[in-house]
Amino acid sequence: MSELIKSRLVKAVHGCQNSKPDPEFALEMANSLRHQYSNQNLIELYTRFALGETDFDLLMRQIICRAIACKFGDSVHIGSNVSFKHPETFEIGNQVFIGSQTYIQGRFDGKCIIGNHVWIGPQSYFDARNLIIEDYVGWGPGAKVLGSTHTGLPIDIPITQTDLEIKLVKVETGADIGMNAVILPGVTIGQSSIVGAGAVVTKDVPPYAIVAGVPAQFLRWREGYEALEKIKNAK
Repeated sequence: MSELIKSRLVKAVHGCQNSKPDPEFALEMANSLRHQYSNQNLIELYTRFALGETDFDLLMRQIICRAIACKFGDSVHIGSNVSFKHPETFEIGNQVFIGSQTYIQGRFDGKCIIGNHVWIGPQSYFDARNLIIEDYVGWGPGAKVLGSTHTGLPIDIPITQTDLEIKLVKVETGADIGMNAVILPGVTIGQSSIVGAGAVVTKDVPPYAIVAGVPAQFLRWREGYEALEKIKNAK
């Protein structure tokens, strides 16, 4: 019996793929559905294909989501049992992967923007009432965004009856969010930064930083950051 290899490097897949235009018939079908049915009807139709694992189920999820969303790109993979709230407020880019059992909770007057080449792991949760995820973001399985909190005031009524404060959460281009990490309201995750697995991020993360822990703390700059800064400053 051969020994298992402890560590190896392999080429990246999702982030290096070029998006292919969706077939014309899929665009035409999405356009037809958009004009024939209400958003609620389309969501009900989506549930018929939500759990399936076949290529046809995946295709129908793409078509129906394109019909509902205000913007929807090509080569979008929507895994099984992915569910949404107010998907009509979503803008989804090209070559986006949304892993199975993910839940994206929008709001009727909100906005959720997911850029190009974003990879979202299974069982992720997004409070997407004011959310921007830029291009080439990696989102680990089970990671979560909380974009709102109750004010808790006045103190003499139940907290769930107090006003809800919604704050923008932004994940900038090239950032990587570790498995089961939690991003709290109002936080910006800087470009090309890394959030460690299980971290609870309560404040902004600088570009190219590595943070981890509960609450998340700065550990170090990514390797090569100093050289990159020298090049920028020399220009």
